Amino acid sequence: MEKIDFENSKYYENRELSWIKFDRRVLDEARDKNIPLLERLKFLSITSSNLDEFYMVRVASLKDMVNADYRKKDIAGMNATEQLAAINEATRELTKCQYSTFTNSLVPLLKQNKINLINEYEKLSAEQIEFVDNYFMDNVYPVLTPMAVDASRPFPLIRNKTLNIAALLKSNKEKENTMFATVQVPGGLNRLVTIPNEDGDEKTFILLEQIIERNLDKLFSNYEILCAYPYRVMRNADFTIDEDEASDLLLEIQNKLKLRQWGEAIRLEVENKIDDRLLGILRRELKLDNEEIFKIPGPIDLTVLSKLFDLKGYDNLRYEKYIPQQVPQINQDKNIFANIRDGDILIHHPYQSFQPVVDFIRQAAADPKVLAIKQTLYRVSGNSPIIRYLAQAAENGKQVTVLVELKARFDEEHNIVWAKKLERSGCHVIYGLVGLKTHSKIALVVRREEEGIRRYVHLGTGNYNDSTAKVYTDCGIFTCKESIGEDATAVFNMLSGYSEPLSWNELVLAPYWLRDKFLYLIKREINNVKNGLEGRIIAKMNSLCDKEIIKTLYMASAAGVKIDLVVRGICCLKVGIPGVSENITVRSIVGNFLEHSRIFYFFNGGEEDIFLGSADWMPRNLDRRVEIVFPVIDSKLKERVKHILDIELEDNVKARVLTFEGQYLKINRRGKKPINSQMIFCKEAKELVKKDSLSVGRVFIPTE
Repeated sequence: MEKIDFENSKYYENRELSWIKFDRRVLDEARDKNIPLLERLKFLSITSSNLDEFYMVRVASLKDMVNADYRKKDIAGMNATEQLAAINEATRELTKCQYSTFTNSLVPLLKQNKINLINEYEKLSAEQIEFVDNYFMDNVYPVLTPMAVDASRPFPLIRNKTLNIAALLKSNKEKENTMFATVQVPGGLNRLVTIPNEDGDEKTFILLEQIIERNLDKLFSNYEILCAYPYRVMRNADFTIDEDEASDLLLEIQNKLKLRQWGEAIRLEVENKIDDRLLGILRRELKLDNEEIFKIPGPIDLTVLSKLFDLKGYDNLRYEKYIPQQVPQINQDKNIFANIRDGDILIHHPYQSFQPVVDFIRQAAADPKVLAIKQTLYRVSGNSPIIRYLAQAAENGKQVTVLVELKARFDEEHNIVWAKKLERSGCHVIYGLVGLKTHSKIALVVRREEEGIRRYVHLGTGNYNDSTAKVYTDCGIFTCKESIGEDATAVFNMLSGYSEPLSWNELVLAPYWLRDKFLYLIKREINNVKNGLEGRIIAKMNSLCDKEIIKTLYMASAAGVKIDLVVRGICCLKVGIPGVSENITVRSIVGNFLEHSRIFYFFNGGEEDIFLGSADWMPRNLDRRVEIVFPVIDSKLKERVKHILDIELEDNVKARVLTFEGQYLKINRRGKKPINSQMIFCKEAKELVKKDSLSVGRVFIPTE
């Protein structure tokens, strides 16, 4: 039998093209006629937001490689130039589908439901035109800054992601010459402007840029407006920091943030009917090639559609809002620490409330027995109660240590604000580690009790963000097991100083130990199969693109290990390759909640091992971040986590299965009972609370 070369690039999918397939799965939700209309509109908005970030970071990084003449190939055998060409083709197809969905499906359905999006002035009545013109003079005109370009006024710096209007002007005095001018659409004004309608039951909107276009002549008196079209520039937002040379990391990041708005232009979006002369000026001044220009057959930047989601009076066009449920294991008559002493507690968000996590810090801040609180923060909400309680804890004399990761992309400025606030309150703040991002999710409370010092720990798969905890699916565990408490102390000593333990009891950390642990666990299943035992792996994550992990999974599949993967986003592994990946299935679940939990199951000859954690199977998570993966030890909690995996593997409504051809297809459920994993978890969470309240006669009173 011919030996298989598991290194062969043909066995691997390009990371960026796999990501575009993920965004297409999000777009498929916008195209699904079984989903309420405003939910579909939300998904369309998300695809646009996703694509923006993809270009600012991933495409920008590839362009940097091309500029640096970096020719190394990726795991799929493509160099940066080849990847950019393939991305350009795939993105144009995605954009075409986005706008086809918007124009041909969603706009007519909105109109049927009495929500009108006006895109042409000719469709307005005389009364509406008068209203819009008055609105311009009263609300818009005072805010605008027209910028002409001539010998004394150079082409202005166009900020990243801002919507602008480019115009060609002709002087009434010097008729031969044309001039270029640009106007930024004010970000501080609502882009969707409500205009009066004769039918009181209808909502009618017009885009702010259309109002400005119509009234451009008021900005350029003595000039004839030859043409005017909206445009938007995407810039490289992926800055790097020489942390070894930076004397003050916070100050260095603040300075870099200022440059993000003015990075190299990497993408230009223009209205598809734009005048060639205007386009030529923009292309020349922004130094862009033709393949970096996208002509858009509709409104530029569809993220604006998210503003329609909360429209009042249209509850029938949205899913019924789900309210996260009480955690039955937590008795409200006792404090959180007494509950944890009763046994480890697993919380499945957003099906179960994030409030116990907030209460953990809130009660610790006020509890006179608590001596210290230590926590890592990667992304937190805009008005974070956890930040507030950490500050109160320091003011109450507790020793509070917080690692605020300043390098959390696109949250840098936000996290700088929180770091300064915590410092002012007396907290000891660590600004991450040199060369690494701290992505782990851990909180430690040290409490003096009658028996002595006891450590309480929360570990999670998601951020300490009370807002996203309502829409991201994550798992977290509370425990006061001494073995984990010792490890938690070691983690924070490592983060705040130079202490590195010789061994760990339960926790597994990247970047030093986690890769080897995962490889060991996969190879153990291979050895079990070789010894006549069953081999089984189930892994759930956001992304899978680490070559060494994928290669080892291929080896496990070839040995006969059955592997089921639930990967929401990027997946560089290919399925169904004879002799390589015939025993591997991959599915992606895109639903009303964002699948975010990382769960790893290994059969281990019947002695099942289950781990939760913050890390995906990606090089950055395994090699360049501080990540924590932790075991599920309690047998009852193990069964709950196995149940989560089982239901997701049975999902035939929101799951799409990866095929040998590289496509993600919905499951044919003809004759089968529909199984929507997210809806099942919602139902089960409600039933658990109902069962608990009936059995013990308790009424749940939520805290603030």
